[in-house]
Amino acid sequence: MKQPVEAGRDPGDGGSGMNDGTVAAVSREEEYRFSKRGRDAIRLLAGLGVEGDAHQGVTVRHRSRMARDPAQPNLRQVHLLHQELFADVAKAGFQVLPGQLGENITTAGIDLLGLSTGTRLRLGAEAVVEVTGLRNPCAQIDGLRAGLLKEVLGRDEHGRVIRRAGIMGIVLVGGAVRPGDRIEAEAPAGPHRPLAPV
Repeated sequence: MKQPVEAGRDPGDGGSGMNDGTVAAVSREEEYRFSKRGRDAIRLLAGLGVEGDAHQGVTVRHRSRMARDPAQPNLRQVHLLHQELFADVAKAGFQVLPGQLGENITTAGIDLLGLSTGTRLRLGAEAVVEVTGLRNPCAQIDGLRAGLLKEVLGRDEHGRVIRRAGIMGIVLVGGAVRPGDRIEAEAPAGPHRPLAPV
């Protein structure tokens, strides 16, 4: 049986953390640009991603990955980022707005980074996204604000890499997603599987 994910969950405790939140903003960009423009709504398409977005597709659409193997499956159809990150980086002097880090869906109140691989996120009335892993922050982030990369990519006290630039997912069920929509997380059966970069 699938268990909800609750707020503030420690990934190592076997329990659950924050099980709901809201959509703070939605963004889409037709051309390959680092940042995406905010929209009143976006439409998710099952098996493809965000309608009209440059990264929509069954196979990988990120340029560096296409150069290596254009036939690999697109596990990065939707990029979600927690708006709480904006407050964290603001303490270091960086102003970041929704969509500027390239996310499609900016969330509020849900611990995205603490979710288990395979978690299903129900967004609004219809859409369902399955979490595939972490976004791997790259040097393009410093193109937005010099020095910002070190705020979203670092190491913990044990030397392990910490990635805080959001998560990626695939669309299982399509539908419209708008700011203010509810987000519900449903963890997969079995033990917690920490997110890894995809």
